[in-house]
Amino acid sequence: MRAQRPYLCLRHSDGRLLPLDLERWRGPADAADEEVVDRCQGPALDVGCGAGRLVLALHRRGITALGLDTTPAAVAMATSAGANVLHRSVFAPVPGEGQWATVILADGSIGIGGNPLALLRRPRGLLARRGSLLLEVEDEDIYEHRAYVRLEDGRGRRSRPFLWARVGSAAAHRLAPDAGFHVQEAWIASGRQFLTLEPA
Repeated sequence: MRAQRPYLCLRHSDGRLLPLDLERWRGPADAADEEVVDRCQGPALDVGCGAGRLVLALHRRGITALGLDTTPAAVAMATSAGANVLHRSVFAPVPGEGQWATVILADGSIGIGGNPLALLRRPRGLLARRGSLLLEVEDEDIYEHRAYVRLEDGRGRRSRPFLWARVGSAAAHRLAPDAGFHVQEAWIASGRQFLTLEPA
């Protein structure tokens, strides 16, 4: 994650490789990120915040924001950059439950835990009554869940297997009602696809 030219990918159990865009992940907010921030009301919670670029972009707009991530290296990078981030799972107790105006799931964070429906249901207990969930989805029509993957760095090092998911826009539209949401908006920014979900 800290390498000068980082390389990291997800390897599926069937051998497929999915390269991860670490340069964007650890860099400053780009134009697509700013469109996400444009739609945020405070306070905002970024789930799976990584190196904290969205949290920092929210801070620059004067929006109170908190990030959550379970990767110690990501949390260290975010906090060293000045982002307000906790080393914590979204399924653990979260400060301000029921008071967040916006919850963000970007950069593939819908994959956390391999169960998108369970993950989408969690923000219902986090959001304020008129809050919204900003969700980034895959740019292809895909729904893979409970898939075992590993992180690999291209130098022979790899993580233990963990459960992951990938969700496209059509699948997210199908899942939203079962999670207690309706899709209020869908938009594309710099080739990335997003949905705004509001409690049903």
